[in-house]
This record gives sequence, structure tokens and C-alpha cells, in this order.
Amino acid sequence: MFDAGHRKVSNIRKAFTHILFLAPRFLFTHGHNGVNGIIQCLSMKFEKYTRESLSVTIPIPESFSDCILLAKSDQFRLSGRVKSTFRLFFDALKLPFNPQSYLVWFRLASVKGFWRLPFIALHHWSGSFCKIDIPRTTKIGFGFYIGHGMCMVISEDTIIGNNVNVSQFLNIGTNCCTPALIGDNVYLGPAVCVVEDVTIGENAVIGAGAVVSRSIPANATAVGVPAKVVNYNTKNYINNKFNLPW
Repeated sequence: MFDAGHRKVSNIRKAFTHILFLAPRFLFTHGHNGVNGIIQCLSMKFEKYTRESLSVTIPIPESFSDCILLAKSDQFRLSGRVKSTFRLFFDALKLPFNPQSYLVWFRLASVKGFWRLPFIALHHWSGSFCKIDIPRTTKIGFGFYIGHGMCMVISEDTIIGNNVNVSQFLNIGTNCCTPALIGDNVYLGPAVCVVEDVTIGENAVIGAGAVVSRSIPANATAVGVPAKVVNYNTKNYINNKFNLPW
């Protein structure tokens, strides 16, 4: 079971410290949206999930602007720069059924109220076209990246951390309502299967075709069927990491 704790980042002194030290970096990489992004991150709701030695903090969108920020964090992983809201929608509508547009509709399908209905429809249609099945209630952190998205299934109970890369033919599932917990900065290669309530530690790399049926520690590279750790502290494939507000 997850040990889930809710926290609302509202401490003024902590917020000021984050803005003071992170604003220059956000302005350099995120453009004019940088400081606004920091303030919005600090006012967003977060949930913390802990299992074994792994702890993951996940943003929980409660407003349209929260969903937009998450969508921008995903797009940031592509180019290293944050798009304007207009550009985000323009690109998503121009090619509405590619994997990156799918992520926009996935994020916006969490919007509360009447306006979520068209986003839910776009999320469903785009997923059907790309053969990607990620339920809109799945909890995924900032900076989610889909490489060559096709034929991908992720259980809605899965918890996925921040700045995670996934690849084609991925399958993360459970038959017992015991979802996987995946840490930050994890790379999941093509045709990886993650089975039941395993944990994958932060900065881990899972090689193509691996079947993860046991937990993988942080900073490990695992390959094979079943997946076994072959080394530690190897190259990490996570580029353009979205700066986290903690």
C-alpha cells in the first residue's frame, strides 16, 4: 500500500526562497513564463507516495492553469524551452493525433467542469489513433516524455514520477490493483513490461524487452527476462529535465 501524504506548498518564506534562487535559471531556460511557472508550481497541490525506500512527489492539478503547466512541462522535454499557451494549443491542434499532442489532451482531460468534456474526447480519439492507453486519472509527474509512442498501455493505478521517459510497446499493468511505483528520472526502453507492485528507483534505466517483476534500486541498469541489475551509475538518458519546485 502507498503511504500517501497531501501537502499544499503555502509557506511564504519557502516560496520567496524558491523564487529568489530558481527564477534566474527558469528565465534562462523557460523564457518569460519562468517566474510565473515557479509561483504556480508552489501553489499547486502535491501528493507524496512512499513504498520501500522510494518516495515520489506528484503534482495534482486542480485548475485549468495547473493542467496547462503540466502540459508545458511535458513539451519542455522536447526542446528545452517552455511554449506559450497559444503555441501549445496551436501545435496540438495542428497535429492532434501524434504522441506529443496526446500528452496535451491527457493533461487537459483532468480539467474540472464542463470544459473537460471536449478534452476527454480528444484524449480518447488521439489515444485510439496512436494506440496509447493511459487513463486520464493516472498520476504522472512533471516532464513526462513519450518516445516513438505506439502500442502503449499503462494501468490507471500506476504512479509515475517526474522527468520519466517511456518508449513504444510499453506495458505497465496489474491484475490485483497493486500498481507499480516509478521514481524520478527513470528511462523505460522499448517493449518493457512492468508487472504488479514493483518499485523502480530514481535514475534507473530499464533496457529494451525487460520484464520487471521485482523492484529495481535507484541508479541501476536492469535488463533481461526477468529484469536483473547489471550495473550502477551508468549513462542516464533523461534530457531537458524540467526543473522541479522542491
